[in-house]
Amino acid sequence: MTSIFRQALGTDFDRLHPRLRQRFGISSADHTACVGTGTMDRIWHGSAVTLPLLRLGATRHILFPEQGADVPFSIENYAYRDSYGRETVTFVRTFEISAHRRRRFDATMVYSPHRAAIVDYLGTHQHYAVLLDLTVDRHGGLLIRTGEQRYTGHRFPTGLSGSAEVHEWWDDADGCFRIEVRVTNRFLGPVFGYRGRFTAQFVDTGTAPVPAAVRPLRENAAV
Repeated sequence: MTSIFRQALGTDFDRLHPRLRQRFGISSADHTACVGTGTMDRIWHGSAVTLPLLRLGATRHILFPEQGADVPFSIENYAYRDSYGRETVTFVRTFEISAHRRRRFDATMVYSPHRAAIVDYLGTHQHYAVLLDLTVDRHGGLLIRTGEQRYTGHRFPTGLSGSAEVHEWWDDADGCFRIEVRVTNRFLGPVFGYRGRFTAQFVDTGTAPVPAAVRPLRENAAV
């Protein structure tokens, strides 16, 4: 089974930095997961008008209203076959905002041959599905931009949705992954984002199965 990122990028996958090829090359056939830990140098949100949207998103592990600096962070990428038989990769990001506040940003991704793209299901119930456009930068980093968005199978109006850009790369000098995420809206402007760094270890899922906590509570067949 080929990784969903290799399927989406085709020959461009080989242009990724070797560390990113290892990280995004996992599949259920490899019985390998990638678990990263690090620090977000900054987490931010937009103006006060974005807060109701962020608070609502937090109820389903999509975005959140807190800001912070030097926030401990983890990301769990497990590859498995979902109940529809699709190759799936989890992107469960946990932010330790404070000693008493932890926030999660959950996503599960599958490759859609029909769409010739990765579909990113956001949140705990996969109600929100987003097509992703992937490109490799000249340094071997991965740039992900969101495209068409659907809510419970229906196209979501562009003006009401957020547009996200994710940039991940390997920092040779510091020996770590770097990531920067920015979410904007056509009318509200900047909505949410974070930037930071992390290192990763690879877990044998043959001896440590995919945790139930990183799987969505509901799966969506629509792509």
